[in-house]
Amino acid sequence: MKVLLLNGSPHRDGCTAVALKEMIRIFEAEGVETELVQVGGRKIAGCMACGYCEEHGECVFRDDPVNETLKKFEEADGLVVGSPVYYGSPNGAVLAFLDRMFYSSNFSKHMKVGAAVVSCRRGGNTASFDVLNKYFTISGMPVASSTYWNQIHGNTAADALKDKEGLQTMRNLARNMAFLMKAAADAKAKYGLPEEERSVYTNFADGK
Repeated sequence: MKVLLLNGSPHRDGCTAVALKEMIRIFEAEGVETELVQVGGRKIAGCMACGYCEEHGECVFRDDPVNETLKKFEEADGLVVGSPVYYGSPNGAVLAFLDRMFYSSNFSKHMKVGAAVVSCRRGGNTASFDVLNKYFTISGMPVASSTYWNQIHGNTAADALKDKEGLQTMRNLARNMAFLMKAAADAKAKYGLPEEERSVYTNFADGK
């Protein structure tokens, strides 16, 4: 099993990193390989809907880590996306990254397990959590849950380390995610993946 984790915070060792590192500690104890990709703080262009990826299987932009992360995402059994809350929403850089990574990937994400983690000083957490989960739910990815919202509170990393319930939530989330990935792998070997229909695409182009 392997999990890919994305840190959407520009602060490599900030509150979001505290949450992700707590999860990594549990993943390793569960025998799950991890890789952390730093997204926040890097120049990430937004999607232009140019269509290049449909033909080439990668994004037209090559000056940021989206394309190299695509390969890691394809090989992973699960994806954790961590982001701080900015104005009641995830960091703009991580949203631009996810738009392009999910749109330009031409491999199936069906039954890969997803989890969103948000960090906030006080509010905006559930709205940000909802935004991130939508990437998983439209991609056939089961969403891992915990014993509370997947969030940690604090204005600094030191504050986040004091959020004992938040850290507990991260540990339970990692355990649940590890279980789901292992269960999915066992079920895939025994039954195969569920059928996934993709032939219908409704856009009402005829105006009806």
